[in-house]
Amino acid sequence: MEGTNEQRAGLLSGFAAYGMWGLVPLYWPLLKPARAVEILAHRMVWSLGVVAVLLLVLRRWSWIGPLLRQPRKLGMLGIAATTITVNWGLYIWAVNSGHVVEASLGYFINPLVTIAMGVLLLGERLRPAQWAAVATGVAAVLVLAIGYGKPPWISLILAFSFATYGLVKKKVDMGGLESLTVETAVLFLPALGYLIWLGAQGTSTLTSEGFGHTALLASTGVVTAVPLILFGAAAIRIPLSTIGLLQYMTPIAQFLLGVAYFHEEMPPERWAGFALVWAALAVLTWDALRTARRNRARAQAARSAAPAAPAGAERIEASPGESAGAGTECRS
Repeated sequence: MEGTNEQRAGLLSGFAAYGMWGLVPLYWPLLKPARAVEILAHRMVWSLGVVAVLLLVLRRWSWIGPLLRQPRKLGMLGIAATTITVNWGLYIWAVNSGHVVEASLGYFINPLVTIAMGVLLLGERLRPAQWAAVATGVAAVLVLAIGYGKPPWISLILAFSFATYGLVKKKVDMGGLESLTVETAVLFLPALGYLIWLGAQGTSTLTSEGFGHTALLASTGVVTAVPLILFGAAAIRIPLSTIGLLQYMTPIAQFLLGVAYFHEEMPPERWAGFALVWAALAVLTWDALRTARRNRARAQAARSAAPAAPAGAERIEASPGESAGAGTECRS
């Protein structure tokens, strides 16, 4: 019963996290007339305040000392901070400039970019279905490039910056709250300096647009931190395959908002490009679910066979080929 409750809590947390990220295009326009860079700077500054309070409440400070003695890890987190800054800033600009649909495309193709980076940078092996999905994704980008008359740069930069961020976070291997703390700490002084400079120039909107606008800018920290906390709660309670399915909630919601709420144009060539992307993701999801079922069946068969194994069998190890194959196969 306790396990069922934990899974239910994990699912609810996952739905809430991805639902919030999916609806965030409704939030950024509320911050106008602040421009994208000013909004981004406020997001950095207020996010550090929120995570600092959370760390104080949870008393999770013990990791800071060891981290400061690891310059390579700090450098990696600096790279993560840079890539997420590009991602956040471009996304805010895209939403407030009428490119919600193109921004949603970036998060649709992000899983395909992540897989491609795994092959090119980590030497991972792909299953045939994954190759088919990546090839279909490339075809989709070509179709969209022809339709736009140029490559869909917003989508590509969002996808590659977030995939790079995920790759770095995988290498760093830190908890979500802790890594967000370091990333916002790295960004805090430049962001604060920029906001002070805006104030000195008389172009800051923090206090010039009324209390409601000030409160909305301050709430950027909460809007950043809360979904990440909910995501962390989901990640430790439900299977990764479920997380993989839930992640599509965000770009689907953003796409629907772009078409139905913001009334962005969807000419036939754009529909064709999106259809190819959705086909690629359908193949990717089917392959991931099939592989997960196969792995569970193998694990269950191994557990069932364990009592009948002869004495000393526990010393038998997998052959070098088996262990190498398991370690290099790409997981989606």
